Amino acid sequence: MKKITSFLLLGVTLLGTSCEKYLDINQNPNSATSATPALILPQALTTTASNLNGFNSYGAQLVGYMANAGGFGGFGTSITYNFSAGDFSGRWSSTFDNLEDYQTILNSSEGKPELAYFNAAARIMKAHSYQLLVDTYNDVPYTQALKGADNLTPVYDDAKAIYKSLADELDKAIAAINTGATTPGITPIGNSDVVFKGNMTKWKQLANTIKLRVLVRGNGKVQFSNQTFDAAGFLTEDALINPGYTRDNNRQNPKWSNWGFSYTGSDATKSWMPNTFVFGFYHGEKLSDPKRGAAIYYQYPSTPTNRLGVESNNIASSPSGSFWYPSTNRDGKSAGDATGVLKGPNAGFPLITAAESFFLQAEAAVRGIITGGSAATLFNKGIEASFTYLYTKPDGSVIGTPAADAALYLTDNATSPLVNFALAASTEAQIEAIVTQKYIALNMVNADQAWNDYRRTGYPSIVNTAGATGTQTFASSVSQSTAPDKLPTRILYPTTEASYNTANVPQNINVYTSKIFWAR
Repeated sequence: MKKITSFLLLGVTLLGTSCEKYLDINQNPNSATSATPALILPQALTTTASNLNGFNSYGAQLVGYMANAGGFGGFGTSITYNFSAGDFSGRWSSTFDNLEDYQTILNSSEGKPELAYFNAAARIMKAHSYQLLVDTYNDVPYTQALKGADNLTPVYDDAKAIYKSLADELDKAIAAINTGATTPGITPIGNSDVVFKGNMTKWKQLANTIKLRVLVRGNGKVQFSNQTFDAAGFLTEDALINPGYTRDNNRQNPKWSNWGFSYTGSDATKSWMPNTFVFGFYHGEKLSDPKRGAAIYYQYPSTPTNRLGVESNNIASSPSGSFWYPSTNRDGKSAGDATGVLKGPNAGFPLITAAESFFLQAEAAVRGIITGGSAATLFNKGIEASFTYLYTKPDGSVIGTPAADAALYLTDNATSPLVNFALAASTEAQIEAIVTQKYIALNMVNADQAWNDYRRTGYPSIVNTAGATGTQTFASSVSQSTAPDKLPTRILYPTTEASYNTANVPQNINVYTSKIFWAR
């Protein structure tokens, strides 16, 4: 499946999609290296963080978290949505490259009880990566993929069938962990685990949470084999990938390198700025949320914003460190250790946050996918977890009072059914409240998940009528989309597939009408 092709992309569309594997064991192809699961797992997880950084940037463009900044031009398809096969193509190649790492671990650990934990972790992360691909492209190679030279032109599997299989694979991973707990001589993943440091209960919670995301998104569209979950439950703490990020060459948190500063202290990407639409959820146009606004944005509440597509001399330029770094310390060689979404070069990268976990549980409770939990309680926990994530510094210390500030947020917006869950009088109103709060919590954190939720549910609500303002819609002002909401429905398969897997790649895909199977 792996076909490496170099693409020369404009800076405004690349958005930090580099997936440099600074822990890669295969950096020198002329020097043979023994690739054991213990060596592969940390670099595979680190690569996942780099990939998620690219997915975050892709989602942030499309779901109203960012807009084009002043002082730059040539945004092209980034603002028109007239995508070609070259736009965001790194999402495909980097994810399949990462999947090969996890498949190598599975191949080398299969049938070896002592390596059950490595096998389970790789199986969980393989499911996670495949969901990213399905949610981006719909049908993708699955059953015949990842076989190297044995099959260079794999067929594309139906997205719904892949979803069903992902849930089954997550069950297998959990079963392997449970069996491993009583297996003599089991090899702990320990230092190879740059997420949970070998805590297998948390790996089961991660598997449950990914499965819940799969079930919620595939609800009513996929006939799953098993809709129950392991007793370990779901994530209640942020799952962060951190292989030892530090302010060194190619060793910084990729989100910091993308939007903050390079390791030399020079400015990172400055061609983007906050979108007017999402800013309204903090600034009072939609909701009042000054605490989180100040934790995220530089110069809040006076942070400049823009509507995607608007290009004029009046649009503000981004400062050093971007508007997503709230600290007044703008020295790239010492900046860091702050709140918000960038935090610092040594911060862990969010795989899945506790906030997303709680909001997934809240939606699942409303839809009857899980029982035994109060949707309202889970909803409020999701809001508090969002405050906690933003208030947590790179070293893990929490500043301020996230629980108290979350409670104040509920009080300040007590008349809004988007915040006061008791006012959401119907099932649909409850879903809107949950998904909208998740949208706020995912702002520049895991933005692609918010983009998936919008396409699936239509929330957060936008105004589709002519003349809608940047506060009312996040659709580009120069959108060429023919869809009612003036947004794209997906991106295209990369050029490499048309060139090398011509017989199998789906044809006649349209960025304005072709939808992912779970889309509304």
